[in-house]
Amino acid sequence: MTLEQRQRAARAFWQDGEAADDQMQAALLIAQEKKFRPKTVLALDTDRKARHLASIGALPGTLAGRALIVYHLADHRSMMSAFLDALGIAHEDGLIKEEHVTPDPAKIAPAVNSLSEQFPGDDVRLYLETLLCQDPETWGGLKEVVPSPA
Repeated sequence: MTLEQRQRAARAFWQDGEAADDQMQAALLIAQEKKFRPKTVLALDTDRKARHLASIGALPGTLAGRALIVYHLADHRSMMSAFLDALGIAHEDGLIKEEHVTPDPAKIAPAVNSLSEQFPGDDVRLYLETLLCQDPETWGGLKEVVPSPA
């Protein structure tokens, strides 16, 4: 992730009203890393908490996953929608409507190419890598077509 993406993901994480448990875990992690008290971390404004969280090198998988999901939901619904449209997968504002949907392997490469033409490469790559990490069984076909870093 770029530094800007890390900061935007961290900001989205702290603004998510449904992430209280994960936010507490993040506050404990920041407190441990920065030698703060957890109460002090929780009292910081969103931007400062986001900067601290973004500066931590390796987040636990659950925190990183949650931050990536809320980041994409907050900032990249149009990209998510465009990708699902290109794959012919029914969705509502970028969220797949049905469970256990598998993309047609023949549509994956054209959908990725279309997405890469419409959106910044770093954003496309992060989105596709997030799909692969979150659900490798469903999105395994992306392994062959995820754009390389510039």
